[in-house]
Amino acid sequence: MTSGRRGSHLARAEAARLGGSPEAGVADGAASAMPSSPLRVAVVCSSNQNRSMEAHNILSKRGFSVRSFGTGTHVKLPGPAPDKPNVYDFKTTYDQMYNDLLRKDKELYTQNGILHMLDRNKRIKPRPERFQNCKDLFDLILTCEERVYDQVVEDLNSREQETCQPVHVINVDIQDNHEEATLGAFLICELCQCIQHTEDMENEIEELLQEFEEKSGRTFLHTVCFY
Repeated sequence: MTSGRRGSHLARAEAARLGGSPEAGVADGAASAMPSSPLRVAVVCSSNQNRSMEAHNILSKRGFSVRSFGTGTHVKLPGPAPDKPNVYDFKTTYDQMYNDLLRKDKELYTQNGILHMLDRNKRIKPRPERFQNCKDLFDLILTCEERVYDQVVEDLNSREQETCQPVHVINVDIQDNHEEATLGAFLICELCQCIQHTEDMENEIEELLQEFEEKSGRTFLHTVCFY
């Protein structure tokens, strides 16, 4: 493409984030210079354990107003076999899950990273939360797989409209393992930073997502719902 607009959103957002010009370059580990009214962000996966919590952790450190959720009926964690997951109620705290798995098989759940993940989670909030039970309003909801995206959109569309405030729901598929959760969390964070610094989110978000698709090689789903 010959359009000079290609990549303009990414360059402008990066410049705004670093407090310089688009040509200023990227400073390693530079913290986001957040505007006065940060986006209200939600990150959603199935069990509010791995992908959404990794993104929650990174976004929180970057100064975003962020919450995380799951959409499943129960919380599921890997067990001793693929057909034997550990299943918990959403009311169960991360600390209770940690102690339960520590008692069941400390070596297994240390080796596969589950205890480390739960230890991280309980430092962020007490327990997993289910999206369908939250009535708070968000500007941006990011989901980590298409099935979760469908569940979020279905839930939002089933609610009675009260304020007609728009909420952008965006999906990017992230595999449910520790390495992909980390990579996906940084991608989500970069996307949120770029959206935060757009001059007109409603009109620029589609082009921004197209730029992210080209840059990352991932496909993004996007829709707008209303509260």
